[in-house]
Amino acid sequence: MTGGSFETVSWWTTHVTPRLVDVGSTSDDMLAYRRRVCAGLTGRVVELGFGGGANLEALPPEVTSIMAIEPSDVAWQLSQKRRARSAVRVERGGLDGQRLDLPDGNVDSVLSTLTLCTIPDAEAALHEVRRVLRPGGALHFFEHGLAPDTGVERWQHRLEPLQMRVFGGCHLTRRIDRLVEGSGLVIESIERAYAPSPGIMRPWLFGYLGRAVRPA
Repeated sequence: MTGGSFETVSWWTTHVTPRLVDVGSTSDDMLAYRRRVCAGLTGRVVELGFGGGANLEALPPEVTSIMAIEPSDVAWQLSQKRRARSAVRVERGGLDGQRLDLPDGNVDSVLSTLTLCTIPDAEAALHEVRRVLRPGGALHFFEHGLAPDTGVERWQHRLEPLQMRVFGGCHLTRRIDRLVEGSGLVIESIERAYAPSPGIMRPWLFGYLGRAVRPA
């Protein structure tokens, strides 16, 4: 690949991908999923991959503040209007979910929606989640990942290199449940299912929606 091609990919990832993600994050169907994953969040919340702030509309009243972990300046700018409308205080707390600048046991809840697919070292990020959660605190997650059907999984592996280039490192083949369990968090509830869609979209739309707790 030439240097110009690298520059093109970098420009696309920096300026276009956050806008594409934001446009796709606000449908009625997505808001319904966001309300489900946000249900039960309490207190001080760290959100991995805050993006354009689409989850702000779905937060329950028990949430008192959001620490937004968001590496994209473009996405942070896109979230400005939503942050201004929100009754919940939002601060940008860092750029890297793999290294959270927080003391141990410092937060009540962590929220991750369609984010673990893009973090380069998802295992490190989830270990950080476990570290900063108070005992009994919970990770709420809604992610896409590896499908259980052989045919769909085969296509996910084929498509993943292009997916990573176009969508900022987004993986299609991560087993989200195993990653969460590997961090030492205990999954209390989880749903695994395809989102309603034409069959051709299945490589992108096998979802994991759940809640995992830091043991006391």
